[in-house]
Amino acid sequence: MTNVAAVMPELGRIELQDVPEPQPAPREAVVQIEAVGVCGSDTAYYTHGRIGDWIVDGPLILGHEVAGRVIAVGDRVTRVAVGDRVAIEPGRPCRDCEDCLAGRYHLCSRLEFLATPPYDGALVQRLAMDERNLFVVPDTMSYEEAALCEPLSVGIWACRRANLQPGDRVLVSGAGPVGVLAAQVARALGASAVTVSDVSDFRLEKARSLGFDVERSGEVPEGPGHEEFDVLLECSGAQGVLAQGLWRLRNAGRAAMVGMPKQDVALPLSRLNVKEITVALVNRYAHTWPTAIALVASGRVNVSTIVTHRFPLEGTEDALTLASRVPDSLKAVISPNSVPSDRSGGRS
Repeated sequence: MTNVAAVMPELGRIELQDVPEPQPAPREAVVQIEAVGVCGSDTAYYTHGRIGDWIVDGPLILGHEVAGRVIAVGDRVTRVAVGDRVAIEPGRPCRDCEDCLAGRYHLCSRLEFLATPPYDGALVQRLAMDERNLFVVPDTMSYEEAALCEPLSVGIWACRRANLQPGDRVLVSGAGPVGVLAAQVARALGASAVTVSDVSDFRLEKARSLGFDVERSGEVPEGPGHEEFDVLLECSGAQGVLAQGLWRLRNAGRAAMVGMPKQDVALPLSRLNVKEITVALVNRYAHTWPTAIALVASGRVNVSTIVTHRFPLEGTEDALTLASRVPDSLKAVISPNSVPSDRSGGRS
């Protein structure tokens, strides 16, 4: 049996290669990967080879939004069994440092995160993972939905970081995949109204079809008279959007910054101080998978609505370049166990 992966041997190129068959260590399970969502970080590594301090310096397998089926288990595995359908949390912390012991495992300095150099990702047919990163999903949930629990977790964590409360009026800036999911989470958590802003007609129509109010980013003036929100979820990462959104908050408003601009962010703190606004940063997530699975399984959040394109493993390059080629697209999902019969190359 061969284990095929979509390997990036150099920037801007993907080739299918045979990689070693995973062997489960104690407390690990082998998962047959059925669905992998493409994230903007995957495209950034493919195109530019770096995100901040993480630099691609050798062959890399991308993909961290992932779900599949358990096909083997190692010693001392008790949380999952062969045949279980699972969503995978992609970050493996050390579990022993101060942050891990305090419950902040996502801030672990030794975190091994799928598809973040130097760690390979999930665009492979079979993968061994710590059982504590595996969450069993109900049979009613598709593998695609289970994989999208990862970007949904970003939306959940953003709402938690913003201390979103029932009855809050929420502005979500950026109607990309995370923005649309964050808006759905805000509504599910009891927001009285959710408005989504963007510059793309396609994305605004997607948000409108889900029942959200929409507005074109930048069209509403800043300042007094337009302070109508309690919470801002900034998901665009576009320059200046955070400052624009902060002006829309009422006194004691809370903001969570999900999208991260490439440039430094300037904020008029002396003027915003009188409103005592809180700004929280969002670095991935922690303890979100049970909530994500429950929201999807109950139908309170529809993650499949963000999927616009699907690809087999051999279509990985097309999936990674989708956004640059097809403006009216949101999320691509790859099926790693759909591969061509003829291929060449190997990796040891």
